[in-house]
Amino acid sequence: MAETARRGRGGGGAARRAERSAVSFETAKFIERNIPNFEVLTEEALEVIEYNAETVLEEIGINMPDNPAAIERWRDAGADIDGERVRIPRGLARKLCETAPSHYTQHARNPERNVVVGGKNLVLAPVYGPPFVRDAAGGRRYATMADFNKFVKLGYMSKWLHHSGGTVCEPTDIAVNKRHLDMLHAHMTLSDKPFMGSVTEPSRAQDSVDMCGILFGESFVQQNTVMTSLININSPMTFDDVMMGALEVYAKNNQACIISPFIVGGAMAPVSIAGTLTQVLAEALAGIAYSQLVRPGAPVIMGAFVTSIDMNSGAPTFGTPEASHITYGAGQLARRLNLPYRSAGSFCGSKLPDAQAAYETANSLNMGLLSGVNFMLHSCGWLEGGLVSSFEKFVMDADQLGALHHFAKGVQMDENAQAMDAIREVGPGGHYLGCAHTQANFKSAFWKSDLLDYKPFETWEDEGARDTQSLATARVEKMLADYQQPALDAGIREALDAYVAQKKAAEPDAFM
Repeated sequence: MAETARRGRGGGGAARRAERSAVSFETAKFIERNIPNFEVLTEEALEVIEYNAETVLEEIGINMPDNPAAIERWRDAGADIDGERVRIPRGLARKLCETAPSHYTQHARNPERNVVVGGKNLVLAPVYGPPFVRDAAGGRRYATMADFNKFVKLGYMSKWLHHSGGTVCEPTDIAVNKRHLDMLHAHMTLSDKPFMGSVTEPSRAQDSVDMCGILFGESFVQQNTVMTSLININSPMTFDDVMMGALEVYAKNNQACIISPFIVGGAMAPVSIAGTLTQVLAEALAGIAYSQLVRPGAPVIMGAFVTSIDMNSGAPTFGTPEASHITYGAGQLARRLNLPYRSAGSFCGSKLPDAQAAYETANSLNMGLLSGVNFMLHSCGWLEGGLVSSFEKFVMDADQLGALHHFAKGVQMDENAQAMDAIREVGPGGHYLGCAHTQANFKSAFWKSDLLDYKPFETWEDEGARDTQSLATARVEKMLADYQQPALDAGIREALDAYVAQKKAAEPDAFM
């Protein structure tokens, strides 16, 4: 992996010695569920939704504006073309999807942090896309590259996060046409966890592939997946040339894409659950099928980003029963396609990391675990309907992701777990605090928060009566103070620096 690139550039021995001597922060392995998925749809309901989704593709079709190459691919595959409208015969999209792999490994530059996406696995990645950030000291403000770097460091330091993510916030102090270079550079150098590529323009997707060629070695990138990137569909049923262009770049280069309809129920899809699921499946089928037209076997994830809408204000709502029904149902549909599934996150509409944020986030995270999600984007840090990346909420959510890990283990039933020796030892009227079984298991028996306060009232009051946001502020400061950058071969670092500098110098700044 990274070793491939090192051998090609020299200086690898010194880098390996540096890696062995560097402080390594523990990252939990991706979740492997030992619990059943929660299913809300009957076999009959699933068949109706699948039939209706193919009816949508055949009779209504999808729009692919400003992308004549995509239109020609669909024409050659047997679709009916009317200008920019593509109508897909029943069964064609589903047949094309069959070449997409049921799971894939995304490689990190630290092989110990590789993740496997699909099956019973759940990979957790942080918030993605907000233009604003918030912390207790500075309040709500436009995000900067300094903020971005802090989030990457926090993600690297967070035990329960498996993935560094992508646009953890939008650094508005860097030109739009160049900020992707700085963001990728940060993920590659400040962390050694897996990361996402840029999708805001096809040439930026190519930059992502080229920079990965420097980091991992070009041949390794062509033979392995080193990025998982987000391709949103402009619901209802429009596939714009920018996102499709990025998809084409990644598929050609064997890199994974999340094909994700962006649904606000009542505005961008029907208000009914069955109607929304029909549209989600139709859009996902078309997008996944197109990735396989570009390159059969390209790794891909079926995505479903779904919220409902407040019919009074028009604002999106989160943690609602309707969104849960759709997320559970989409999981069933993804499994019937034998594809990895992306959905859920730390969703909330609250302006602050408060009780509303906690309620909605808990509902959304638990829903994601139980719906069979394989890749959970936005698993920590999301605030204000996705407009804000919050430093305090990032560490609050990241701490709670540990609870998902432990719940997903299920109920152990080996001899130790049965605890019959303990029950015999204590007997009627005793207590278990000092028994041999407790002494042997107390360190690992219960999940323990690294953030929440469980101290007696008097101790809590003496220490300043801090609420959870105050505890999170202190946690952010400590994690950033403890951060140590993971070692990287000097030759690779110099090559990445040079690539970014050359690309930035090649064109003027553009802020639109």
